[in-house]
Amino acid sequence: MTSNKKECFVYITLPNQTEMVTAGKYVLEHIDRNIHQGQFIYGRSYLSRPDAVEIDPVELKLTSNSYETVLMKGIFGAIRDSSPDYWGRRVIENHVNILDMDEVDYLLNSADDRIGALGFGLNQTPPAPNRNFNQKIQLAALQEEAEKYVRDDVKSEKKDPIKAQVAELLLVGTSMGGARPKAVIEDNNKLWVAKFNRFDDKWNNALVEHAMLKLAEACGIETALHKIVTVANKDVLLLKRFDRENVEQGYLRYRMMSALTVLKAGDDYTQREKWSYISLAEELRRISEKPKEDAKELFKRMVFNALISNTDDHPRNHAFIAKNKTWKLSPAYDLTPNPLVSIESRDLAMICGDYGRKANKYNLLTQAKRFLLSDDEAKDIINRMEKIVSSKWYSIAKSAGVSENDCEKIRGAFVYEGFNYKP
Repeated sequence: MTSNKKECFVYITLPNQTEMVTAGKYVLEHIDRNIHQGQFIYGRSYLSRPDAVEIDPVELKLTSNSYETVLMKGIFGAIRDSSPDYWGRRVIENHVNILDMDEVDYLLNSADDRIGALGFGLNQTPPAPNRNFNQKIQLAALQEEAEKYVRDDVKSEKKDPIKAQVAELLLVGTSMGGARPKAVIEDNNKLWVAKFNRFDDKWNNALVEHAMLKLAEACGIETALHKIVTVANKDVLLLKRFDRENVEQGYLRYRMMSALTVLKAGDDYTQREKWSYISLAEELRRISEKPKEDAKELFKRMVFNALISNTDDHPRNHAFIAKNKTWKLSPAYDLTPNPLVSIESRDLAMICGDYGRKANKYNLLTQAKRFLLSDDEAKDIINRMEKIVSSKWYSIAKSAGVSENDCEKIRGAFVYEGFNYKP
């Protein structure tokens, strides 16, 4: 049995500040090939600060304890959320020469535009914040570079059918932002995530996702600010970073954590029994500043995902954000329709009622009280949203620029017949 350790300091940008401070240290120990142990401890100087905040109110509370985990290859949920997603790892692997990269390597080699308020480094003193970002004028070059990565991936997948299967699974989405090609840009003193289309997309994903965000807004759901820009005759979806805010001194950085972290769950299929809207509603009542409002908002998002057949509604695509010391549900993002063949029964990625993952009106109603809603309130929400999605999805998609051909491709996603079947 062999053992080796890697460690890094964990930095944090505190509320209403723009400079990072050192919060603690993360150590990853490879005990053997299949056992990895992570350890995190807050620094004494950080704990003594009157303005100190916890990294994660679920797993890493603000105490002098030494926290340890062997789950998820030794990485804590809040640190995993700050780690690069599939796309980010793909870019890092093409720019650094490290064999068998582990989580510490990814943390240390990722850019400073990661989500949330955390940073990582080898020095006890944090580096100065990065204030140089890609500009909107650079979108064409960024898009061209992203397409090269995608084409290289596709070429290698054609040679290796196993890799192609794995890539297909990864494209379901592996973190906030998922596996789609993207870049962070600055425009008008705001930071945006630019999401590019792929050459092998079934439809114009940028325009369709833009339309789904507008449809969600029509249903009364809070979404990330978004817009479409056209670069070199290609559409790019821009999503405003809701974890960043520009002030005179720089950018405020807000803490974020995924629902996956709140649920203490892992990414792989063996953890899917923990992927649950019901459990998430229970957890947000413990951590949210306004649990009744957030529970109702979460219920609406669950219903919306069922109405548009969004099978990519996994816990990475739900998040919590803390602008100050308290937490709340973040704006909605990554809303994508999936026009499945089945018209009788469709599943969400997360458990949504007594009948498991069934994206069905009656299943959605079975646990309404866990969302702090009466049965009548829940029925009214579902009926209202069903009418809006049925009557407006097409006109909203067209107004968002989705072509007639693409509208026909996604038509089968909306209020499918089985939504109203009794279990």
